[in-house]
Amino acid sequence: MFATKSVNSAGENGLFYPSLVLKPLIAIVATYLFFGIVSYILIKLVKVFVRPCRENEQEESLGLDIKLHGKKAYHDA
Repeated sequence: MFATKSVNSAGENGLFYPSLVLKPLIAIVATYLFFGIVSYILIKLVKVFVRPCRENEQEESLGLDIKLHGKKAYHDA
């Protein structure tokens, strides 16, 4: 963790040197940003082509069988 090239020229710098911490940290942040942006775009595209999963309150109170199929599923006794 505290190794330096000045002590062992054949070795590498240890964990607490910015070059070993900064590069992976940049890669992690870039990965999260990339997949966050791609996920946002895909969600927006899906919303364009797929109707909403929930109907509004008026349609729910009227009955989804009438709204979706045009007829009542159960007749009142």
